Amino acid sequence: MQSTDVGNKESGKIWHRKPSPAARDGIIVNIIHTTSDYLPKVLRFLNVAFDSSGDCLIAGDHQGNIYVFDLSGNRFNLVQRTAQACTALAFNLRRKSEFLVALADYSIKCFDTVTKELISWMRGHESSVFSISVHASGRYAITTSSDTAQLWDLDTFQRKRKLNILQSVGIQKVFFLPLSNTILSCFKDNSIFAWECDTLFCKYQLPPPPESSSILYKVFAVTRDGRILAAGGKSNHLHLWCLEAKQLFRIIQMPTKVRAIRYLEFLPDSFDAGSNQVLGVLSQDGIMRFINVQTCKLLFEIGNLDEGISSSVISPHGRYIASIMENGSLNIYSVQALTQEINKPPPPLVKVIEDLPKSKLSSGDMKMKVTSGRVQRPAKSRENQIQTRILKQDLTGHFENKENELSDGLNKKRLQILLKGYGEYPTKYRMFIWRSLLQLPENHTAFSSLIDKGIHVAFLNLQKKYPIKSTKLLRVLQRTLSALAHWSAIFSDTPYLPLLAFPFVKLFQNNQLICFEVVATLIINWCQHWFEYFPNPPINILSMIENILAFHDKELLQHFRDHDITSQVYAWPLLETVFSEVLTREEWLKLFDNVFSNHPSFLLLTVVAYNICSRAPLLNCSLKDDFEYFFHHRNNLDISVVIREVYHLMDTTPADIHPDNMLDVFVALTKGQYPVFNQYPKFIVDYQTQERERIRNDELDYLRERQTVENMQAEVDQQRVEDEAWYQKQELLRKAEETRREMLLQEEEKMIQQRQRLAAVKRELKVKEMHLQEAARRRFLKLQQDQREMELRRLEDEIERKVHMRDQEMASAVKDLEMRHLELESQKRLYEKNLTRNQETVAKEIREDADAYRRKVNLEEHTFHRLIEMDQTQNQKTQKLIEENLAKAEQACLNTDWRIQALHKQRCDDLQRNECYQEMAKLLQKNRRKEIEVLNAMMEKEAKKWEEAEEKDFRLKSEKKASALSDASRQWFLEKEINDALEHPEGPRCQYEQVASSCLPRTSPGSDVSEVDASTWISLNQRKIQWDTMEQDLLERVRNLRQRLTAQARNNCQTPHLLAT
Repeated sequence: MQSTDVGNKESGKIWHRKPSPAARDGIIVNIIHTTSDYLPKVLRFLNVAFDSSGDCLIAGDHQGNIYVFDLSGNRFNLVQRTAQACTALAFNLRRKSEFLVALADYSIKCFDTVTKELISWMRGHESSVFSISVHASGRYAITTSSDTAQLWDLDTFQRKRKLNILQSVGIQKVFFLPLSNTILSCFKDNSIFAWECDTLFCKYQLPPPPESSSILYKVFAVTRDGRILAAGGKSNHLHLWCLEAKQLFRIIQMPTKVRAIRYLEFLPDSFDAGSNQVLGVLSQDGIMRFINVQTCKLLFEIGNLDEGISSSVISPHGRYIASIMENGSLNIYSVQALTQEINKPPPPLVKVIEDLPKSKLSSGDMKMKVTSGRVQRPAKSRENQIQTRILKQDLTGHFENKENELSDGLNKKRLQILLKGYGEYPTKYRMFIWRSLLQLPENHTAFSSLIDKGIHVAFLNLQKKYPIKSTKLLRVLQRTLSALAHWSAIFSDTPYLPLLAFPFVKLFQNNQLICFEVVATLIINWCQHWFEYFPNPPINILSMIENILAFHDKELLQHFRDHDITSQVYAWPLLETVFSEVLTREEWLKLFDNVFSNHPSFLLLTVVAYNICSRAPLLNCSLKDDFEYFFHHRNNLDISVVIREVYHLMDTTPADIHPDNMLDVFVALTKGQYPVFNQYPKFIVDYQTQERERIRNDELDYLRERQTVENMQAEVDQQRVEDEAWYQKQELLRKAEETRREMLLQEEEKMIQQRQRLAAVKRELKVKEMHLQEAARRRFLKLQQDQREMELRRLEDEIERKVHMRDQEMASAVKDLEMRHLELESQKRLYEKNLTRNQETVAKEIREDADAYRRKVNLEEHTFHRLIEMDQTQNQKTQKLIEENLAKAEQACLNTDWRIQALHKQRCDDLQRNECYQEMAKLLQKNRRKEIEVLNAMMEKEAKKWEEAEEKDFRLKSEKKASALSDASRQWFLEKEINDALEHPEGPRCQYEQVASSCLPRTSPGSDVSEVDASTWISLNQRKIQWDTMEQDLLERVRNLRQRLTAQARNNCQTPHLLAT
């Protein structure tokens, strides 16, 4: 793996030799940024983003330095220094050289990577921007903060829309779906909405997930075709949504070591048409696992527990993965190298069966090989699967013992049978089985109270004695040991406790509570009687081991005694390190599968079995150093053989020396509070504690006194140095004063000479200045004369131009007057035409009204004649008289109606003429002020005329209603009179005569109609005459105004000419 430090360089190569990433980690190059100040430090990278090509990426650190890394060209360049941390990065897809950066001051800036210039500065957010999503077209961008999301137009860099939400509902992420015009908004209450980008119309909302698998979504990822949405949060479950069907179609459970998901992204493939199948999942342990969402298989992973990943980005073409590590560096991974094992071609279908060698193995050797678990098994076949299923059914069909039931539904006897059959527990379920076997209570409150007490004094300098490379592992070990020391005072003085706890800390470093309880359970059960001879090793336990070894292998024990090797050499190193120094990780896990599944004496018998299985190399050792080396280093020993020997020893060891009789059975930790551990000589621990405290106090006193003495000595030395420096300074000042005096004398002499030369130079300069002033005066006079001549020529040209313009204006004014005259003539003809048309319309309406009236009279006469015909039996004279009187009454009513209408029309004409006179007077006054207001006045007059026409129409309708009412009343009167005449034929004759004489009109109806028509024509002629006079008056006034404007313009043109002359 190559490593590159950009340092203070602004450009350079990313790698200096061709990268060859290994299939194990796939790292192409590791990029760090350190400063070369007085105190060097590493500048942490915070964000990284790929461009659309996938061969170029941009990264920013917490001091605002932004670098562009060209992976295809093997170059990096410093493109900007923003002087503040960047919170999000994104490339502008439309313009390849531009990128967007969100800064800590809540603003977004756009820079150019080529010119390194600021393109735009966008403000509007009130909190930190953590996400920038760019539309596939590159025209729009969405910036997201915790309280709002804003849509920007990247052509104008203006904000188009802003999404405001309630304070109680925060925003998780708002982004564009790939290759579509849809915006997906995800909120903290698990609601997900899809919006149309152009109209911001809500297209749909995803339904809430089922309550059984409901999680709070934190991170999201979408396939390249925009059909599948992956969501995760603080859980090891992943939800896969189908955006086309708008439903949840799959829930994926990650491994148990994954407790929270920090980042999701699909791995693109050139041959999947955008329906990505591989999903990258970054969990809380800093490891990014890549799984197939269809088969739910783990393909590969990047990062580890020692060097975790903080954030990661995948290139658009799927060739590179850029990850920011927890230490602030930047790793570039090759996807091709990581998938090298996956993409291997399948094995050949043809297999060759070879004959067995002549020297056949014995049955004992074959049995040893099979039980060791190192036989190379063939690929899984259907027969193997069937056998495995039958074995599981056989195991679950027996041994139903309620006493061996564990808390999690497991059965200890079944687990032991399974363990003896396979030799170990499945790796996937090992931790779960251990927790069930040990019956861990998981007392969170009690453990938190122990952790809250802080790091114990005894383990403050743990890294000096046990230098561990991983700081995280060291911190977990320190906390676990401190919790044990706070639980029981003896553990603060136990020197081998770090060796005992370290393998469990390394195994459970992501769950400190389980780690502490496993170690505590181990101490209470498998470390019984270890502390009775504290601070010495457990002599009683070592004696048990020696007795068992003496019974099963006297020769080996005698060999140990002959070379003065005690149990503290061949047994205690294995116990205090729980075999972690002599076994590999897999062997150690396999051993403790059996240890935790059996009686606590199993661990002591394992020590004896380890010695017996190693008797051959031990019998060859003769030096004590060789024995010590053997029991502190790994040896070529099969752990399966050792475990089988342990079970043999458990069955063959006599009861009088068997550890089962001396050790108690397994006791789990109590729930709620941890049990008190006081199985140790308390007075020794207290004495050591007092002595250690006394020594610590004495050491502190000594250190204080030594510090005081050192301070006094330093003050004396400082005073002596200051005195010597003061004397040296005085001597230097004296010498410097003499030197300065000599230099002053020399400088005074030089100054006198320079003043003399300066006076001569001044005289020469004065003479030159006088000559130059004279030449400048002459040049200025000549220039002033030229300027006056140019001014005269310019005035002449201006006069000629003014005269020409005046002639053009006069010609254009004449043409305008002619055009205006023609316009007025055309308007006059138009007005006459409209007036004639209106007169014809009015006359037509009057004739129509007269015809309607005549038809109405005829109808009434017809009705009256019908009434008369009904009364033929009455007296002829009375009928005749009644008919004459009725005719006279009818004629009188008609005459009266015609007179009323004529008078009403005359009154209306008078009112119209008065209004016309007033309006004409207003128009004449306005025309006298401005000619341009003539058209406006005519429009106002037209509007008023239409209003008057509407009023007249309304009056006409009201008159018609009144006429209809009078007709109805007259008809009612006639009917009443007829009825009365029928009842009293002779009575009312005198009365009818009086009524007839009083109602007789003075003129006939024909004369009334002629009078109305004549008055109407007279009013129309008078109005026409008035319009003609008004038009002539307006034309005369316009002509006078034109003449005045022309005279004024002529006077203005003559004024500059007079000034020029």
